[in-house]
Amino acid sequence: MSAFVDEAQLNVRGGDGGSGCVSFRREGPVVNGGPNGGDGGNGGSVWLVADRNVASLLAFRDHPHRRAQDGVSGMGKDLHGRRGEELLISVPEGTVVKDMYTGDSLADLAQHGSRWLAAQGGEGGRGNARFLSNRRRAPKFAEQGEHGFERWLKLEMKLMADVALVGFPNAGKSTFISSVSAAKPKIANYPFTTLEPHLGVVRLNNTTEFVIADIPGIIEGASEGKGLGDQFLRHIERARVLCVLVDLVSMEEISPKEQEEVLLRELKAYQPELLDRPRLVIATKTDSAPGEVIDAWRGDKMSAVTGDGVREVLNKLAVLVADARTTEPPPQGPVTFRPEPQGTRVERISANEFRLHGRDIERSIALNDVTNADALNYIDDRMGRLGVPRLLARAGATQGAVIWIGTFSFNYTPE
Repeated sequence: MSAFVDEAQLNVRGGDGGSGCVSFRREGPVVNGGPNGGDGGNGGSVWLVADRNVASLLAFRDHPHRRAQDGVSGMGKDLHGRRGEELLISVPEGTVVKDMYTGDSLADLAQHGSRWLAAQGGEGGRGNARFLSNRRRAPKFAEQGEHGFERWLKLEMKLMADVALVGFPNAGKSTFISSVSAAKPKIANYPFTTLEPHLGVVRLNNTTEFVIADIPGIIEGASEGKGLGDQFLRHIERARVLCVLVDLVSMEEISPKEQEEVLLRELKAYQPELLDRPRLVIATKTDSAPGEVIDAWRGDKMSAVTGDGVREVLNKLAVLVADARTTEPPPQGPVTFRPEPQGTRVERISANEFRLHGRDIERSIALNDVTNADALNYIDDRMGRLGVPRLLARAGATQGAVIWIGTFSFNYTPE
């Protein structure tokens, strides 16, 4: 059986754009024809796609690198290069995407089919035919292909389930889910038998079914990471209903009421909103508990071993799930947490040193050969159209200030 992996690192890189071509027509009587260099093709982009048929993040554990196809360079006779194919990467439903270095949440792929752009492919460079103008009759330069965007991501999977079973280790969660579904978790008479979540589908009749998640045991201090509790608690976040199981014959001799109080306290410490979820508290192991202990518990109780009380518990859970499904908002596409910055901005590095940020201005440098005089004139015109001189003046740049754009720098001269 394959391992269940709910965290992974992923390196994504968009394909590089193809370079534009410098070419001129050479046709019969035409001695010096006009430019006819074609554009390079765009590089393919990398997309993450939520797929209900993917069970875990195992595919990224040993192979974390993914790269889309590069675009093809342009050629003469106005022939444009082919665009690179995009790369679709399937991830489980409920995958949260974070920046690996900052920890910032970037996207939440909670619904089947949701797509999120993980790495934009580089744009293809324009051929010299695109730079023909009244001022520039024979452009001898073309743009290079843009490098695809690259970054490291952290993927965290949160199980999508209708009901999450919450309880101390060895509270009977695995026995319960194995008795009501086809799930087959490991079962033994000692704590921490379950070290990874399991999903099971419960079918009460032809019209009623719901998904139960067997969450590994939660102990006191779980919200602070004790016993890997912070990792296990993550899988409870998306459940519509919480089923809290308390053990009538606890190996640690903790009373059912105290177990309930500890579990609710840990849920609140981890995420207070969890206590607002519909909740059913069930005492387990009535088959082996003393009669006085069973009688002392006034709530719902059952034995997953003998089946006593199980049907009643499932009926109550089905009602809570049905109510929760009718009140939740309709499914949406991927939730993106942080939009990409737009426009051009100036960062002051020191008293007389500045850096320009922005896709348009950075692309102007990245795609052009700064050793070519024609290309430098084009870059200068492009900066003017983007309002860079005005932005630098407002930022306090003076004559001779060093201006950085990516790895390229120049000395500023006011207009």
